[in-house]
Amino acid sequence: MKLEWEGTVDCDLENALIEVKHLSHQYKPGELILDNISFSIHSGEKIALVGDNGAGKSTLFQLLVGLLPMQGGEIFALSELMSDESDFVKMREFAGLVFQDPDDQLFCPSVLEDVMFGPLNQGYSVKQAAKKSQEMLERLELSHLSQRMAADLSGGEKRLVALAAVLVMQPKVLLLDEPTNALDSHSKKRLISVLASLDQAMLIISHDEDFLARLTTRSLFLKNANLTADESVINSHLGVKSV
Repeated sequence: MKLEWEGTVDCDLENALIEVKHLSHQYKPGELILDNISFSIHSGEKIALVGDNGAGKSTLFQLLVGLLPMQGGEIFALSELMSDESDFVKMREFAGLVFQDPDDQLFCPSVLEDVMFGPLNQGYSVKQAAKKSQEMLERLELSHLSQRMAADLSGGEKRLVALAAVLVMQPKVLLLDEPTNALDSHSKKRLISVLASLDQAMLIISHDEDFLARLTTRSLFLKNANLTADESVINSHLGVKSV
């Protein structure tokens, strides 16, 4: 399988960046957490994925990038079926996942080295990876942290560094799991500005309704293992009154 990572993808039904068909998953026999769900992500979309804690949102993200084994259904990237680990290795470059807990992503001796890790694995030289990483840290106003250890950072700083470590690999899709957790108002405002300026499509898990309202273009709601885009159902969950 060969995925074309460069160039612009048209936003139409035949050119979904990611398409999920009839995806199911369970942790215990007979207890489905995802039941035959289907959806697609197209260029330019910023989609909110909402639902109660434990509904399966993070599980869905892990399935999309191959961190959990497929049990049923199909996942496509640019119409190509993801069928084995070699496919999902490329998928993890194509769709950059920012974990809910940044400590799951940051493990190098310094912030700069954490951000360089991805480009080095993409085949860039140390000099090239350092340049790309320093530019990304500067863009996110994190240059002053480049030589710090992640363990010494605040929760909000860790979250922004984890985002930098994903963005530097230039994914086509961002999967963001509770990106505003532990951010103060200034950091949240900066994050919204950065994300709004990006070309990448996004699927965003968040309970921060203000953040979602400012950034996203549509919503999906996961409940009782089922996924819906019904606005009335979503608004009811979010407590939005009908006009």
